[in-house]
Amino acid sequence: MSTRVLVTGGGGFIGSNLARRLLEQGDAVRVLDNFSTGNRKNLADIVEELEVVEGELRSYERVHNAMRGVEVVFHQGALPSVPRSVQDPLTTGAVNVEGTLNVLLAARDEGVRRVIIASSSSVYGNTGTLPRFETQFPDPLSPYAVSKLAAERYAVSFARVYGLETVTLRYFNVFGPRQDPTSQYAAVVPRFIAAVDAGEPVSIYGDGEQSRDFTYVDNVVDANIRAAEAPEASGHVMNVATGEPRSVNALADAIGEVLGKRVDKEYLPPRTGDVRDSWADVAEARRLLGWEPQVGLEDGLRLTAEAFLARA
Repeated sequence: MSTRVLVTGGGGFIGSNLARRLLEQGDAVRVLDNFSTGNRKNLADIVEELEVVEGELRSYERVHNAMRGVEVVFHQGALPSVPRSVQDPLTTGAVNVEGTLNVLLAARDEGVRRVIIASSSSVYGNTGTLPRFETQFPDPLSPYAVSKLAAERYAVSFARVYGLETVTLRYFNVFGPRQDPTSQYAAVVPRFIAAVDAGEPVSIYGDGEQSRDFTYVDNVVDANIRAAEAPEASGHVMNVATGEPRSVNALADAIGEVLGKRVDKEYLPPRTGDVRDSWADVAEARRLLGWEPQVGLEDGLRLTAEAFLARA
């Protein structure tokens, strides 16, 4: 049976991958995006199959209009990037906190059944033991991480106070097709693929031994789809990752293996706001969503590289 869904940030990397999957399963998809960080090209091949509403998350009126008649909301829209938030904390807070509050208010006012919130592993900061458990006390370092934690707490509050079903997913280092390698705030995987393919050195901040839980986008899409229906998930926050840490140095080497090319590394000073080590325990998502990561790092890198080189 078709479900009427809204994907905020549907022109972005994760949002556009999610929109495709929703269309494939027969849902009626509406996208809300202002295309400041999203890209219309990400939707070019499916634009005739969905409804696109252009607008700002910071406008309650625009968000409310996009919400009409919707049953489920996948809130992927945000201003991403730790470095961007360090440079411009005010805009990051306005989009990620006020924007999320607008989404939750509009969903409440329109009688939406459930809202799935995209959060971030950055909320943990450097505190606590590894792997990261949802019960650990969050200690965000960057303004971006603070904005994501505020969005999480608003989502839990709306579930408790207003009875709006919300599920919050903490993403860990998501990568995959349609991720932009050209932005100054580009994520590490597309940046490394572009550099290695061009025969240029990869730029690594710090010593490269910091650990990350690199998670292929299909795993994240699967978690969102399950979160929309899982009966016991409302009001909960859970990690979405692989549970397998890799160093940034190891990531670069793995990309070289996939591309069959030499990898030269250029080491730069650590960036302000970056967490040293981050990887997840995913037992909560297994328990509440019946979810399991299906695509590992090497397979994900191969699929990403193939898609990136095909579009280049």
